[in-house]
Formats: sequence, structure tokens, C-alpha cells
Amino acid sequence: MGILDRYIGQTWLRLLMLCLGGFVGIYLVIDLIEKVPRFLRSGGSAGDMLEYFFWKLPEMVSRTATFSILMATLLTLGVLSRDSEIVAMRSCGISLLKISLPMLVLGFMASIMLLINAELILPHSYARTELIDRIKVKKRGESVTFKRNNIWFRSRSMILQARLFEPKTRTLSGVVVWSVDGSMNPVSRIDSATAVYREGRWILNSATTRNFQTAAGYAPQFVQTLALDLSLKVEDLQVLDSDADNMSIRTLKEYAENLKRGGYQAFRYLTLMHTKIASPFAALIMVLLGIPFALRNSRSGGIAMGIGASVGIGFAYFVVNAVLLSYGRSGVLPPLVAAWGANILFMLSGIWLFMTVRS
Repeated sequence: MGILDRYIGQTWLRLLMLCLGGFVGIYLVIDLIEKVPRFLRSGGSAGDMLEYFFWKLPEMVSRTATFSILMATLLTLGVLSRDSEIVAMRSCGISLLKISLPMLVLGFMASIMLLINAELILPHSYARTELIDRIKVKKRGESVTFKRNNIWFRSRSMILQARLFEPKTRTLSGVVVWSVDGSMNPVSRIDSATAVYREGRWILNSATTRNFQTAAGYAPQFVQTLALDLSLKVEDLQVLDSDADNMSIRTLKEYAENLKRGGYQAFRYLTLMHTKIASPFAALIMVLLGIPFALRNSRSGGIAMGIGASVGIGFAYFVVNAVLLSYGRSGVLPPLVAAWGANILFMLSGIWLFMTVRS
């Protein structure tokens, strides 16, 4: 690596640390405003709060890194252009690709690190923050969990198992409800195709009941609808559904495959699985897009242009990506296309801009 490569790389890294630290700080302040009053009301200790926000850091970095990398790229070239260093390099015969190469390499390395963070660190850290939030803040003994391809919930003498939760319709699919006695012996069982949350209660549709305490306990009885007195709230399941964003790629793949084997649609989880791979590489795409955008404006704008352009490009990427992912989760687009669509569109835009920059 030459002196010029090190100089550009160090400038980029310095500005990246500044941008990332600023955005993580803003994220942390907003989270503190929301979470600290809840900790205080629940009697949580300062140690609990420090532990919670320590384990929250990988998520903060994951959510702010892409935008920070885009802004760092635009600011780096803005600073170099302001000081006429880009002009000096190009007058010495150094190509745009040579100037851009250190940032592209560092952007690729950042993408790999974000992928490792999403696959190995984030699921563990998210589980720790949820444990602290549920046990030490919300004081909940009852729990809702994923168990491979199932959702489990236990409340007093009832155990509920479901295959899938659809948050839009607030519906559980493939529901089995066991009633047990104090020795955990089964008292009755209810099988239902779906359960819908209405007016604070779960309504089971097409339910089959079995009472094991009667002489004909194994004889099923069919009921069209059945109201279930269960303390499970739909808000808990909506939190559960959002947990999928922080699952590992392998766990999402297994969960989606198990759902498909059970006859259920898995568009949501397949899209999330591919998004876990595609999202880290948005960092490299932002570098590829930011370089020609900054070079096209050369000495005009400088730092102000870099900040404004990063906001505009970042917002455009967020909107396009959100629309494509919504289509993927609903099954309108294939999950692979929905997850990688924004990256491909913005990568092609970056290549086109790079080709139109005057050499």
C-alpha cells in the first residue's frame, strides 16, 4: 500500500469514526430518553441500565453504519476537493479508480464486519437486552419464545403452541392448547386451525376439543368458534415477530423451511434471511455511489454538499429498500429479488455515475 492509499484510507477512517460515533450517540440519547424512565419506575439498578445499553451497542452500530459510511465517503472527497488535493492527484496522472480504491477496499471490509456482527454478535446481544427488559424492567415471569418452527406460551395451567403469527391480521395459525394440572399431567387439549385476537380475547376457529378427565376423553368434539381465556397479549407476539430481525441467517433458514414443510407461507422469513446477507453489503454500495457523486461536484459544496447529499441518498435508499422488502414479505416479489433489489439498483446507479465522471 502506497503513501497516497494510506493517506486517503486514514482520512476516510477518521471521518467514519466521527460520523459513526455521532450517530450512535444520537441513537443512544433517544434510547436513554425512552428507557431510563421505565428502568426507574420498575426499580432497576444502575448496573442493569449499564448492562442493557452495553448489549445494545451492536444493534446501534448495525443500524447506523451504512449511513455513516456514505457520509464519511462524501465528506472525505469533499475535504480533499476543498483543499485542491483531488485536482493535484489528477494532474499528476492518478486515475479516479486509483483515488477511489482505498475507500472501496475499506467499504468491502466494513461490509464483511457488519455481516459477522449480524450473524454472530447481534443475535446474542439482542437476547441479552430482551432478557433484561422482560425480567428486570417489565417483571414478566410468563414468556413467549421461538422454539425452532413453533411459538410457545405458558400461563398458569395453560400451554399454547402455534406454528405462525401474522401481525397484520393478528392471527395465530396451527394452534394447540394444553391444560395441565399441578403435576403437569394433561387435563384437556384443543386443536384449532387459527386463533384471532379480538376485543382482548383469543377466538379459536374450527376447534377440536378433547377432555382427558372423562370416560370418553379421547373422543374429539368439534366447535366452530371457542373463546380462550389466555393472558397472552397480541403486543407480546408483535415483539416476537420483530425478534426475527435479530435472528441469525441459519436460524431464519431453518424456521422458514419448517414453516414450508408444515404448509405455511414463509415469505416474511425468507425475505428477512436474504436481507441479513444483503444489508451489510449496502455499506460497499454506499461507497460506490458516494465516490462519483462527490467527484462530479469536485470543489463545489465541500462539506455542506457531502452532508446534504448523504441525507438525500440515504433517504432514497431507505424508501426504495423498504418498498421492495414489503413486497417480498407479502409474496409479490421473490424474497431474493426483494432483499437485493435496492443494492442492485443503487450499485448500477453508482457505476453509471462513475462512468460519466470526467477523467
